[in-house]
Amino acid sequence: MKLLENKVAIVTGAARGIGEAIAVKFAEQGANVAFTYVSDSSAERAAALEEKLKALNVKAKAYKSNAGNFEQCESLVADVLSEFGQIDICVNNAGISRDNLLLRMSPEQWEEVLNTNLNSVFYMTKQVLKPMMKARSGSIINMSSVIGVMGNAGQASYAASKAGIIGFTKSVAKELGSRNIRCNAIAPGFIETDMTSYLNENSGAEKYLADIPLNRFGKPEDIANLALFLASDLSSYITGQTISACGGLNI
Repeated sequence: MKLLENKVAIVTGAARGIGEAIAVKFAEQGANVAFTYVSDSSAERAAALEEKLKALNVKAKAYKSNAGNFEQCESLVADVLSEFGQIDICVNNAGISRDNLLLRMSPEQWEEVLNTNLNSVFYMTKQVLKPMMKARSGSIINMSSVIGVMGNAGQASYAASKAGIIGFTKSVAKELGSRNIRCNAIAPGFIETDMTSYLNENSGAEKYLADIPLNRFGKPEDIANLALFLASDLSSYITGQTISACGGLNI
């Protein structure tokens, strides 16, 4: 039997990168997957992913929804419950980066990152709680970052949002453990996605690699494998944890 057979998962921000890899991994393991994208430019990729997931003999549907908007999260969860009947797993993956030195960072840049990265986790988690509490079961997975653990110059807003996710995760785990709902965070390191496309030979990638004991950047599949573990019953006694997948960067 597959690890997520007959489960229903929501994955936010899944049109590309880590979110896409998680959606595929979950479908391969038998989960029915509802996933979101936010921009019109991602619609074609989202449609292609939906078809790819359906080809794995699971139910799948793409939703255009902004995780940083409370009303849209509310509508999304209602639509998923109507379409899929249950929600067993929620992966809060949607995120952006607007890097700038604090001296030059505008309030608008700060607020955009905090809203997309941190408020969205609150909005989505709040919406999936009721069906999970009713079922007395669930796994919530929040995408933090090694930057939220270590900090990084030029990324104060990103680091603050990702550190906030860690505190939120611990608190939710304490609130919901008695209902058999688990909440954990993943802290990826440098993963090869569109967001980290600046990590190339011309930007001095060797400097970053020198700080990574495994001497390579991560792949989206590395994070998807960890998300699968946290979503499945293999991690049934794990909650409130932040697990770094960073090649040893934060040792």
